[in-house]
Amino acid sequence: MNKKFVISLILLLALTITGCTQYLTNQNSTTKVAEAKASEIIELKNSDLYTITASQVVKIINNQAYEMYAYNKMIPGPTLKVMQGSKITVELINDLPQETTIHWHGLRQNVKDDGVPGTSQKPVQPGEKYTYNLYFPDAGIYWYHPHIREDQQQDLGLAGNILVVPQNNLYNPVNREELLMLDDIAINNKEIVPYGKEKANFALMGRYGNIMLVNGKTNYNLTLAKGDVVRFYITDTSNVRPYNLSIPRAKIKLVGSDLGLYKKETYVDSIVITPGERYIIETYFQKPGEYQLININPIKSSPLGSITITEQATTNDYSAAFNNLEENEELFDVQPYLDKKPDYNLRLSIDSSMMMGGRMGMGGMPCHRMPDGTMMGNCEENEELQPIEWEDTMSMMNQQATTDNTKWIIHDETTDKENMDIGMQANVGDKIKIRIFNDEKSMHPMQHPIHLHGQRFLVLAINNKPVENHVWKDTTLIPIGSTVDLLVDVTNPGEWMFHCHISEHLEAGMMTTLTVK
Repeated sequence: MNKKFVISLILLLALTITGCTQYLTNQNSTTKVAEAKASEIIELKNSDLYTITASQVVKIINNQAYEMYAYNKMIPGPTLKVMQGSKITVELINDLPQETTIHWHGLRQNVKDDGVPGTSQKPVQPGEKYTYNLYFPDAGIYWYHPHIREDQQQDLGLAGNILVVPQNNLYNPVNREELLMLDDIAINNKEIVPYGKEKANFALMGRYGNIMLVNGKTNYNLTLAKGDVVRFYITDTSNVRPYNLSIPRAKIKLVGSDLGLYKKETYVDSIVITPGERYIIETYFQKPGEYQLININPIKSSPLGSITITEQATTNDYSAAFNNLEENEELFDVQPYLDKKPDYNLRLSIDSSMMMGGRMGMGGMPCHRMPDGTMMGNCEENEELQPIEWEDTMSMMNQQATTDNTKWIIHDETTDKENMDIGMQANVGDKIKIRIFNDEKSMHPMQHPIHLHGQRFLVLAINNKPVENHVWKDTTLIPIGSTVDLLVDVTNPGEWMFHCHISEHLEAGMMTTLTVK
């Protein structure tokens, strides 16, 4: 019998013995639950009040009914379209069987409306209501989701976009705007793969889905005229999955990201996007025919949808604007900060000692570099460690890894404190530099999309190489073995979360705070 298979089986049995009680909402009660609808765009004006109800719904995926969660019975939830600088009020009604909150991802606003239990509000219990007062100082694309059991609630459908329209006409002319919310869900034998009852499972690598969804659909399609230019707002709402999004034969221009526009527009072949991130691209469809929306990674290619371009020519030709690369105003002079000593020096790692195995356990895992430099796991000869794990290559053991036996770590190299004990500090008006190293010598190195609540930052440098094309971000990827310098523009007082946006890693402790006075 294959030695690696035996080792993986031993690990799986050991983890099962430790006990991982799982559950899934009752999928036999679908006759009493409304069917999920497609997302709608809700335009809201300054001072408007809007009610969002979180409830159970039935979602049809590949002709099979599944009981899931939804905002206002929509998967994804309604897109809130607002003007930059406006203020609105959102009332949350919780009709779920669980407590919940809403986190308004990317918004620089009051901390009391941030939706984080324990720091900004109490959990909203089933049957209760909660009122959020939202402010939109920055144009761009944002989203909202729970901040309680994200691994389950978000995965089951609780996510929606926020489109903040710029006060000044900053965008290029286009024929159409489209929102693309990328997601996946794990389904096996016509059932959603069970979640941990009290705590998250799949805590090692995160829950990779085997069914791809774009705007809640497995068959996303779009019909356009020849010569159309389309602005796509892209959001990755998956628990863990990174995407390398491509539209072969179409010409793509990268325009913006989380909180606005890039300093310089650039043409790209694809977009790498990770959980929590958003990107704004413009795409020119010059010739008629069928175009595919594809996720292409080194392991496999997955079709996400199709775009049909008709023979009929566009009514408004914006190709000249598309073929011109605009430059936006410099955000501010970053040069003085490039050589600045980091205010915080963080290392990303994992404590999986409770999972049993050590070196023996590595046999069933993908190729890893051990602390002494040796390569362990399923390594080919002379194989190098890859910076991103694109797929779950060890799903059975990953499913049995829980927050009881796996702990993901943010480690402060200066104080030796970890996670919530770190407690970063700053004052309004500061520009603080945070250096983050993703330790490739940890027991299971993994990419981490790091998200900061309530503030914005620039990626200053990657592996000591200065970044030249800046854009305001609130979430950015830290690949395996990489060092990334962030420059945080501190504007909002309060206690703000700083965490990995892989849902299971957050549940497994990979978070700290930035307290702003």
